[in-house]
Amino acid sequence: MKLDLRTEDLKEANGKKLYVAGEIDAYTAPQLKEALSQLTSRDQGITVVDLEGVDYIDSTGLGIFVGALKDTHSHEGQFKIVSLNSRVKRLFSITGLDEVMDIDEKEEANQ
Repeated sequence: MKLDLRTEDLKEANGKKLYVAGEIDAYTAPQLKEALSQLTSRDQGITVVDLEGVDYIDSTGLGIFVGALKDTHSHEGQFKIVSLNSRVKRLFSITGLDEVMDIDEKEEANQ
């Protein structure tokens, strides 16, 4: 199984937006990790991850997001997750990751 990943420049910010669709699990996590590392290893940028097309994330996928957050902070950047459905949002909430990550259920229109 392969994730559908698409990246675009943010219009009003120094950063990129990564659109993710599919299931994030042990099989697809390496592909997501590679895409995120290309974005989060830049200095002082913002990385926005749009999860609108994601219905399932396992613990491996959650670990990828934690690593991306740490990488972003080490480069003095910002990391944000947007457009989560209720099931995925609940997973971030149960694990407490919604307390340490910038998460918006809805995408902000002015990016």
